[in-house]
Amino acid sequence: MKHRLAIVLALVALWSAGIVWRLYHLQVVDHDDYRRKAEKQQQRVLELDAPRGTIYDARGRELAVSVAVESAFAVPREIGDAAAAARRIAPLLKLDATRLAALLATDREFVWVARKLDPPQAQALKAAKLPGIYFLDESKRYYPMRDVGAAVLGYVGTDDHGLGGLEAQFEKVVAGVPGRRTVLRDARSGTLATPDHEISEPLPGRDLHLTLDAVLQSVAETELARVVAERHAKSGSLVMLDPSTGAVLAMASVPGFDPNHFRSYPQESWRNRPVMDAYEPGSTFKMVTAAAALEGGLVDPDDIFDCEMGGITLAKTRISDHKPFGLLTFREVIAKSSNVGTIKTALRVANRPFYDTIRAFGFGRLTQIDLPGESAGLLMPVERWGPIAKAYISFGQGISITPLQLASAFAVVANGGRLLRPYIVAEVGDEGGRRSLHAQPEVVGEPVSRRTVATLASLLTSVVTDGTGKSAAIGGFPVAGKTGTAQKAVPGVGYLPDEFIASFVGFAPLDRPRVVVAVVVDDPKGGYHGGDVAAPVFKTVVERTLLYLGVRPERETPERWPGEPEPTEEPKTTVQVAERQETAAPATEAPAVVAAGPLLPDLAGMTARQATSQLTRLGLRPVLLGNGVVERQEPPAGAPLPARGGAVQVYLAAGVS
Repeated sequence: MKHRLAIVLALVALWSAGIVWRLYHLQVVDHDDYRRKAEKQQQRVLELDAPRGTIYDARGRELAVSVAVESAFAVPREIGDAAAAARRIAPLLKLDATRLAALLATDREFVWVARKLDPPQAQALKAAKLPGIYFLDESKRYYPMRDVGAAVLGYVGTDDHGLGGLEAQFEKVVAGVPGRRTVLRDARSGTLATPDHEISEPLPGRDLHLTLDAVLQSVAETELARVVAERHAKSGSLVMLDPSTGAVLAMASVPGFDPNHFRSYPQESWRNRPVMDAYEPGSTFKMVTAAAALEGGLVDPDDIFDCEMGGITLAKTRISDHKPFGLLTFREVIAKSSNVGTIKTALRVANRPFYDTIRAFGFGRLTQIDLPGESAGLLMPVERWGPIAKAYISFGQGISITPLQLASAFAVVANGGRLLRPYIVAEVGDEGGRRSLHAQPEVVGEPVSRRTVATLASLLTSVVTDGTGKSAAIGGFPVAGKTGTAQKAVPGVGYLPDEFIASFVGFAPLDRPRVVVAVVVDDPKGGYHGGDVAAPVFKTVVERTLLYLGVRPERETPERWPGEPEPTEEPKTTVQVAERQETAAPATEAPAVVAAGPLLPDLAGMTARQATSQLTRLGLRPVLLGNGVVERQEPPAGAPLPARGGAVQVYLAAGVS
């Protein structure tokens, strides 16, 4: 009996020793290891989005900001009745109650209920005081001007990553550095505690300062949306550049969207059309054909072309004009937009120099603007040109371009001959350290000489004064530009007989251009010509832009100002004549004012070619207005010679010899 009792006691002692030994290991030897494992099971490391940098327009207006918001999450084991909780939460946050109930019923330690709540939603959920529901501070992207510049700005997803536009292009700049926060469920109170370790605060992203002006952007979008609605068109594009720098002042796409709720709109409306959409330009491309011929000395504005009353046959292919024309000067060919006259001009230019001129104006390649998704357009290599390819390309068929490329090419004419790289982000950073990205305009090339540019400006002016672009004329602001009406081409189908793209591109004021604007309207109804559809949009937008920029119109001083009474005849008075009149001293002639330096020559009676030649020899830029020979000039003959590169307006009139 004693022997058995000893065995039992020994076993109990061994068992007790084992328990003690095990407890010793758990509580002392392996304490730190088990503590770390326990914390790891109870804690969760969250990555918190950093506030994205603010995007400002050219005058410091906020276009995109990050605001502090709260996100709601749940600890499911503390919820209790998941279905009941879901029924209370769902209507407050506009969520699906069934899906939310399934989420709250899981055995996970942490689930998001809803992220980046609007303040009223967060307050309502807090007021419900539901067990197991907690909140964390985050930031949310907000676009205070809603759809203004939306396609340019882009949008961000729920994870605060840029998904389009500048938000995507400059993601690494504006995103900042995310923070890390460890959340731990407190076993006693059921609330959350934040340990001291593994905490880092988010670092805000850097700001973007754009060249885009919100006022001009709003004007552009409003007028473009109006014409798209009135004409029941499919879409519209507008781009406005500063021709002296290449800076984008406005870039509009219609239809647009509100980036605060971008998922509520069709994906097609997210496109930045002036950059992404390539199309056949039609007659706006005749400027490039004219440039190639003028640069080669192969045509003169006064040369006569037989436009053959409506069509020309090349390689057994009949190419029609938009209306029959007989004999036209080259100036009239451009002003009236004759296809036949333009084809005959292109035939004077060899294929290679014509192709090189097209490339030199920036077509068939990216402009490298700082926006994503840019299309290079389509320009067939010259080696693959067929017998009539040049004829079609000369008037804008068989080539595709973007509205941005078109505006950049016309900026060459406006700024005296430089092709500039367009850009929209001027500076990066905040007041503590802003860095300019474009301190100087980036010159990509000089496609043609200044003399050719001067002649092109004159030809394009005739389009507005005497040709197809009269609807683009602005009182007090001389305008140069070109209309375009192109049949839509569908790959594999050909040209659609009843769908067109109407466009107009131009610049103003003629003397010192401040803006270049290209307007493109896709498939307008009730009239499709560029002069009827796009030119009026150009007029309205540019007129309001110039007034906004403080550009004074060129008007003659009126004889009587508005509100000023009409002059009345002076009352007659009787003058008493003295019996003896003093001999008046002879009036002294005012001394003649002799201007220092060279004076402007008198151009009256010269042909356009003679006047252009004389002014360019003096380093001046002739601006030819009208047709015929020189009738008058501004500044007048005998005025001090303007600074080199200055403009001289030459008014031409027919019938004067």
